[in-house]
Amino acid sequence: MNLAEQVYQTIKPLPEPVVQEVLDFALFLRQREEQAEWQNIMNAQTCSLADWDNIEDEVWNNAPAI
Repeated sequence: MNLAEQVYQTIKPLPEPVVQEVLDFALFLRQREEQAEWQNIMNAQTCSLADWDNIEDEVWNNAPAI
């Protein structure tokens, strides 16, 4: 029996409101993971774009903002 089946067998006999609470918690955990992944991507982009911000490169300094 894999882990998902163990979770299912454990919550199967519980009352519906408790099962809903377990589901809500699982969805919260998934959302938190997705937000952490996006935060990591944003941090990487910020670090990469910081290299472009320099006074020596007038072409980029004078480029119009989008």
